[in-house]
Parts: sequence; C-alpha cells; structure tokens
Amino acid sequence: MKHIELIYGIAAVICAALFAYVATPLVRVLAFRLGAIDVPKDERRMHTKPIPRMGGVAIYIAFTITTLAFGSYAPSLVAIWFGGTILVVLGMFDDIFNLNAWFKLGVQILAALVAVLQGVVIDFINIGGTLYPLGALAIPITVLWIVGLTNAINFIDGLDGLACGVSTICSASLTVVAILMSSSEAALLTAILAGSCLGFLPFNSHPAKIFMGDAGALFLGYTLSVLSVTGIFKTHAVLAFLIPMSVFGLPLFDTAFAVIRRLLHGQSPFHADRGHIHHRLIDMGFGHRRSVLTLYAICGILGIAAVMLTLPVLYPAVIIIICALALFLLTSFVMRHPETREQTALIDPDKASPAPVKNPEKKETAPKLEAKKKKV
Repeated sequence: MKHIELIYGIAAVICAALFAYVATPLVRVLAFRLGAIDVPKDERRMHTKPIPRMGGVAIYIAFTITTLAFGSYAPSLVAIWFGGTILVVLGMFDDIFNLNAWFKLGVQILAALVAVLQGVVIDFINIGGTLYPLGALAIPITVLWIVGLTNAINFIDGLDGLACGVSTICSASLTVVAILMSSSEAALLTAILAGSCLGFLPFNSHPAKIFMGDAGALFLGYTLSVLSVTGIFKTHAVLAFLIPMSVFGLPLFDTAFAVIRRLLHGQSPFHADRGHIHHRLIDMGFGHRRSVLTLYAICGILGIAAVMLTLPVLYPAVIIIICALALFLLTSFVMRHPETREQTALIDPDKASPAPVKNPEKKETAPKLEAKKKKV
C-alpha cells in the first residue's frame, strides 16, 4: 500500500511540474496583454529591462489542477482553493495596477479568515510534549501566522528565482517532516506545491523571462502557511512549534528585520527599500546567481534542521544551525576583503578584477621573434 501511495505521490509531483512548465509561456503572453510588466525604475530592482510579472498564475493553475486530480478535498485544501484564489486575483490586480499596501493587507486578513472558517487554526502549542491550549488567542495567532508568512515570501522576492526556489525548498522540507509525522495529506499537498514551483523555475531563474509577481508570492506564502498549520503545528512532535520557525527561518528573519528597520526609520512596514538580505549579498560582491544559491543553501540547512527537530532531542538541530551560522559569518568576513573576496569565486565574474601577477614574463611580439630568427 505504501508503494502505491509513493507512486501516486511521484506522479502528482511530475504532473504539477509539467502543468506549470506548459502554462508559464501562456501566462507570459497574458501578462504582456494585460500590461503586467515590471519596469526597473530604481536601484532596488536588479533587472535592467522590462520583465512581465504575474507568472505565479502558472503555479496556481498547476497546483489547482493537480490537487483536483490527486487531492482528498480536505478542509485545508478547500481553504487553499478559496483563500488562495482570492490572493491570486489580488496579486494579478496588484501586478497590473500597483494597489495600496494597506488594502492588500486587508484582503490577506480576509483570506486568512477563510482558512480559519475551514478549521485551519493553531489550537495549541506543543512544548516538550506538553500541550498548551491557546484559547481565545488561537484565531488571532493563526491569522497573524498566515498573514505574516504570506508577506514574508512576498518580501524575499527580490532576485531571479529566489522566492520560487526558497518556496520549493520549504515545501520539500515540509514534505519530509509531514512524512515523518505520518501526515500523508500534508505531505502530498506540499510535494505538489514543490512540483508546481519546479515547473515554473526554469523561466524564473537568472536571467528571468518572467517574474511570479504578487500573484505567485502571495499564493505560495498563503499555501505554505496553511499547510504548516495542518501538517506541523497540530502534530504531537515534542518541539512541533519550532519546526515551522526553522523551515521558514530565512523569509521570516528577513521580514522581521525589514519591518523593524523601517519602523526605526519612521517608515511604513511596507515601504520598499534596498536593505533585504539578498540586496546585502549583492552589495558585498556576491553575483546575482551566487547570491541566490547562497540563500538556497541557508534555506536548505534550516530545512534539514527542521527535520532533525522531529527527534525527541534538540541538540542535533542546534549543532546544524550553529555550524551553519558560523560558516556564514566567516564567509561574510572573508567577503569584506578584496583579495580574499575574489579567491572565494563567489563574486560576479564580470566584476572581478584581474589578480596581480608578480614578476610577469615579458612576452615577445611576432616581429621581434622574426628579427631573432633572421639574425640566427
């Protein structure tokens, strides 16, 4: 029976990836027709020419079709269909018209309440095997989690393939955790989401042919948040509440840091700036592609730590996180010095200056060689 479920699961992932891959060119044409184009107007943007947005619609189409075929119509899936559709429509309008940030926040809260009405609620927190009921705080905390993670994925969408790749890694991590927690429903849905992202990623990787836009970022953040509630928060793992914090550690940290930074400067939490982690990596000398790969690696390590948190002891995950943090800090220190920066091979090759060569040998030109031959 398990082998049959595995085969169906693999088929579902492949199905989602193929639908996303086939749908993306059509969505790209639609984006041009609707005027959903991202024109670089400031230094915050990393691209230099207009790129169509709204590519997340392809991810949404692939996920919806595949879950209709393979899903079990559970309340969490129904919540994603309805709430996710609301956010995809919101994202499409935002990709075209650039809607007001507070209006978008209101619609996100509405979508979160759709999930709550379907029973997607963080009722308790499991700490050390003891369940602590949240009582009247259950719904506010659930809404805060869904809206917060939805925006976290949106905030990190600043480099080609970054948000889509991070979402893929987070989905894969959730899949593994859900399997270990014997939550087959959540495992299937997160695997399908990962497949949908993988099918879109070839068009979104650097240099991107299309951005997933708010339509994709909001849908991915919302779907991941709902699935994390049903597949992790409600499990009886000893440290269940820490698992999603580790899986989504990168986007959550970047979002929290951005909000605090903007509030300290007297700005709106939604004020766009160039202070995100990916911008800092670019400014340190990392190339575009290597910045994305570095953040993939960080997200992957945090995902592995989340898998280790399913164990009854904490130290394996702590070891992984501490060692990874030490390596990242050491790399940051090395990147601050021009000589060692080039030796890391992490910087953009086009921006690298040639290394100085001591006592260079004088190369003789062709005319001098001909003159020497005549003398001989």
